[in-house]
Amino acid sequence: MSLPDPVKSDVVRLRGRLALCGMVAALALVSACTVRPLYSSQPLSPGSLSASAELGSISIKPVNTRYAQQVRNNLIFAFGQGSGEPAAPAYTLDLGVTELVESAAIVQVQTQEDEPTAGTVTLTANYVLRDTATNTVIAVGKRSIPSSFDRPRQEFAAYRAQIDAENRAARELADLLRLSIAQDLAKHGKKA
Repeated sequence: MSLPDPVKSDVVRLRGRLALCGMVAALALVSACTVRPLYSSQPLSPGSLSASAELGSISIKPVNTRYAQQVRNNLIFAFGQGSGEPAAPAYTLDLGVTELVESAAIVQVQTQEDEPTAGTVTLTANYVLRDTATNTVIAVGKRSIPSSFDRPRQEFAAYRAQIDAENRAARELADLLRLSIAQDLAKHGKKA
């Protein structure tokens, strides 16, 4: 029968201590993470309204183009969850939407003409979110969404395809803006 080797038992104890320290460090890192659904009924910040209530208290100023109105309408629907604009808004949103229409590709089949057959509509929104009571700027941001479309040879069909691409881009841009503005409100942490 032999006695245990003291060097090996010290190495085993050291490995055990290192593993324990590693576990404690990993638990400390994981506990610092806070993951929660952004659209839950929980408040965006401690002591504030719920996320849907804060988003529902945003009034969007009027815009002057068809595609900007599409973005505005989609935002009003998303913020109020179908109930429209608030009677007494806590926030106002200045929204500016620009459009860029480009030819994406030129592909010709059996013609001598160089007509574009594919296009891309890019909608870009600039926004400023203000607190209505104090008129202080809470957030400023810019978001863009591209939407591709096919340009057929008929003029009306090409125009309608572009309008459909604008509508798709407006829906997607409104979703992106809703997420961005919810994140801005969570960062701001306005107290109710």
